[in-house]
Amino acid sequence: MFHIVLVHPEIPHNAGAAGRLALATGSTLHLIEPLGFSLDDKHVRRTGLDYWQDVKLHVWPTLDDLRLAADPSAGLWFLSTKASTTPWQADFKPGDYLVFGRETKGLPEPLIAAAGDHALRIPMQPGGTRSLNLSTAVAIVLYEAVRQQGPEW
Repeated sequence: MFHIVLVHPEIPHNAGAAGRLALATGSTLHLIEPLGFSLDDKHVRRTGLDYWQDVKLHVWPTLDDLRLAADPSAGLWFLSTKASTTPWQADFKPGDYLVFGRETKGLPEPLIAAAGDHALRIPMQPGGTRSLNLSTAVAIVLYEAVRQQGPEW
């Protein structure tokens, strides 16, 4: 249904949780190298439980490689605390890519600036926290995108 993209993920738990979200929604998980862990790492397998082998997974050397291979009609949505548009303002379509940055640095600011209204921010109460856990952010945005499609599962 959708594509979850983790750019340079550092924490295996987040990749495993994103894999479970992909399975739960019929989505594909894309990991952009370098990864901060091995895909054979027991933490990824443990987080993915016995489902990890069922995850539709693609590993890419660079985000540009993924972009070249992506369907040109698919939207690419870039998540950042520095964006102004929210996921509730986005018009998601099946096949779109939801792109998340690494846990410690997020996505590069020039990428966010170039994304225009395809840069999204999850709203948070001022002064509460500077960011959300990566897998939590994936869940929020992915399920808003799924909700817009009105699945009957």
